[in-house]
Amino acid sequence: MKTPLLIEQHFHGAFGVDFNKASVDDVLFLSKEILKYGIGGIFPTLVTDSVENIKSAIAVIKSAEEKQSDDMAKILGIHLEGIFINEKKKGIHNSEHFLKPNVDNYRLVEDDFIKIVTLAPEFDEGLVDYLLSKGVKAQAGHCVGGDLTNCTGTTHTFNAMEGVSHRGKSTALSALIDDNLYSEVIADGVHVSDDALRLFFKCKPIDKVILVSDCLPCTKSDLKEFIFADETVYYDGKKATSKEGTLAGSTMFLPDIIKRLNYVGLFNPQYIENPYTYHNLEKFGSIEWDDEWNIRSFYQG
Repeated sequence: MKTPLLIEQHFHGAFGVDFNKASVDDVLFLSKEILKYGIGGIFPTLVTDSVENIKSAIAVIKSAEEKQSDDMAKILGIHLEGIFINEKKKGIHNSEHFLKPNVDNYRLVEDDFIKIVTLAPEFDEGLVDYLLSKGVKAQAGHCVGGDLTNCTGTTHTFNAMEGVSHRGKSTALSALIDDNLYSEVIADGVHVSDDALRLFFKCKPIDKVILVSDCLPCTKSDLKEFIFADETVYYDGKKATSKEGTLAGSTMFLPDIIKRLNYVGLFNPQYIENPYTYHNLEKFGSIEWDDEWNIRSFYQG
């Protein structure tokens, strides 16, 4: 089987590198290493932080992108996950830094390299329309609102959002029934049960599924304890959580997620194509897979 290279649009780091704190050399190192796993494009994802730190991280990632070589996964833009979300579904995020999702607050960190913004639509004060006017994806996440009008997608569906309800609207329910929304899902077997995944894949059109890892800095590293989003996170070899047990993100790369989905009978190769359509990207490489969805070889160019 041949597919395009993988694109990872929700990715906080790996190999000990955290995009919120990384140097230019750190970002370049990560982008070179990640290509070895067939991931040809990434949207470095920033967790909630101070305005000053977010602006600094954006500058570092942009500088790294300008210095990339051909043996690295392409840095395609920044996914700003934090600051415009709901404290009720904050997950590991530090609510001290939260801001109302309006244009004035967005302009505090605005940059043309931000391509995706996760926000709580129930608090929206005109930011969604502004993002769309700038060609930025507005994704509902870390939220409770069920009205996803004008949102382009949902962030790690089911996780850190109001679940499926049989009365009224909810974020997850709206994600499942709106065929126009692209929806991320973390199919690592930890964040979403297989039964919930079956519901997700049964409801969503196959061309609107976005597989993401939500990978953390501890992935493919020796880290067992580290600071992420101002919180101490503990990695036990399977999952990474706060002291209270809140999931902080995934520790499984997309190729492993794909292999796992195939094993439980839930994978469709179309899912690999979808980020290219979502972000209007030209394909820039390919992967050869074996019958069990192990990578045999890949080509970038």
